[in-house]
Amino acid sequence: MERHAPAQTNTERRAERRDGGTHVVVVGATGNVGTSVVRALADDPSVGSVLGLARRLPGWRPPKTRWQAVDVEPGGADLAALFSGADAVIHLAWKFQPTHHPAETWRTNVLGSVRVFEAVAAAGVPALVHASSVGAYSPGPKDRAVDETWPTHGWPQAAYTREKAYLERVLDTYEHAHPDIRVVRMRPGFLFKRQSAAEQRRIFAGRLLPSRFLRPELLPAVPDLAGLRFQALHTDDAAAAYRAAAALPVRGPFNLAADPPLDADVLSRVLDARSLPLPTAPVRAALAAAWRLHLVPASPDLFDAVLRLPLMDSSRARAELSWEPVHTSVEAVEEFLDGLRSGAGMDTAPLAPDPEPARRLARFRGHG
Repeated sequence: MERHAPAQTNTERRAERRDGGTHVVVVGATGNVGTSVVRALADDPSVGSVLGLARRLPGWRPPKTRWQAVDVEPGGADLAALFSGADAVIHLAWKFQPTHHPAETWRTNVLGSVRVFEAVAAAGVPALVHASSVGAYSPGPKDRAVDETWPTHGWPQAAYTREKAYLERVLDTYEHAHPDIRVVRMRPGFLFKRQSAAEQRRIFAGRLLPSRFLRPELLPAVPDLAGLRFQALHTDDAAAAYRAAAALPVRGPFNLAADPPLDADVLSRVLDARSLPLPTAPVRAALAAAWRLHLVPASPDLFDAVLRLPLMDSSRARAELSWEPVHTSVEAVEEFLDGLRSGAGMDTAPLAPDPEPARRLARFRGHG
C-alpha cells in the first residue's frame, strides 16, 4: 500500500509557500484548456508556482511553471505525492478518442479522474477544480437558459456525455465523504481559440481530411437543423474562471458561456454562407456511415447529444467569480477559424500544428 504525506504536513508546506504565493497543480496542462489555464495562473501575481502534469512534456515554457510527465490512468504515477503541498488541483485531463473503443476513454476519463480525486484527498489539498461540461447536462431547452440545478444525467448514448455525467455522480459522493475539500465543477460550453484549431480538427474531423476542404470560405451553406443551437466561449475566458475558482472560497458548479448562442443564422453570417434548412435524419445517417468507415472520428451519438444540449445561464459565475467573458462567442469562433486557415498551434503534443498531408497519411497507415 502506498504511503502518503499526512494532511498536517501538507498544511505546513502550504504555509511555508504562502509568502511566495500559492502553488497550483494542473492535471492535463497541455491541451486547449490546459495551456490557457497555465498561462492565466502564470500571469497571476498571487500564484507563486504551477506544476503542469501531462502525458508528454511540452516545449512550451511559461514562467513560474515546471512540468512532469504523468499518466492518470490506473497503474500510473503516485499522484498524491505530486499533489503534496498544493493549494489547489485543477483537473482537466481528458481523452476524446478513440470513439470506437469507449472502454479506452472510460479508463482515462473516468478511472483516471477518480484517481485524481482520491489523490487530492490523500494529499490533503484543500481545493479541487474539476472540468465538467455542458455535456453533463440532461437534454434541455433551446429557447431559455437553465442554471446549475438542471439535471446532469447527460445523453447516455455518447461516451463523452456519459462520462461527464458519471463523474458528476462520483463528485456527489466525494463531497459528502470529504466536506473539508472545496470542490468546484466548471461546466463550460464549447471552447475555442486560435491555437486549438489543429487539435480540434484532429478530434472531430480526423487527420486525413485535407486542410483545404476545411477552409470556411469554401463552405457553400450552413445546415439549419432542428436543435442546432449551442453556446461557445473563448478558452482564455474559461481559463480566467478556472483561475478565480482555484483562488476564491467558492464551491459547487458554475456554468460558463458567452453570448450570443450559436445557430445556423449566426454561423452563416460568420462564414459568409447561406443557411440551408435540412432534415436531421439524412445528415445523421451520413455522419454515421462516415464514422463506421473510420473516415471521421466524431461519432453520430455525439451529434445527437449536441442537438439536445440546453442553453446555460452563467449568472452565478458572473456574481461569485466576478467573471465576465472578454470575447463574444462569435469572436471565439472567428479566431478558431483563423487558426484553421493558418494551421495554428502550440509547442505541446495536443496542440501541435498538423503535418503535411503526405506525412499525415504515412502516420495514419503506421497506426492502422
